[in-house]
Amino acid sequence: MAGIINYVQEAYNELKNHVTWTPLAEAQRLMVVVAVFSIIFSLAVWGVDTVFSSVIKLYFDKVVGA
Repeated sequence: MAGIINYVQEAYNELKNHVTWTPLAEAQRLMVVVAVFSIIFSLAVWGVDTVFSSVIKLYFDKVVGA
């Protein structure tokens, strides 16, 4: 049990005294960049999926169904 308490104390000390935290304004800006990129990437994946789905449906309707 003493090992766990020591570990938590050392981890807290490391976070408090030795970690350089990103300023809030920069963190917010980066969060917006990540959110915008995620939305654009998800729309691109959705578009490719829609096109492939249509092509596969057309293939099965014309070639396999004939």
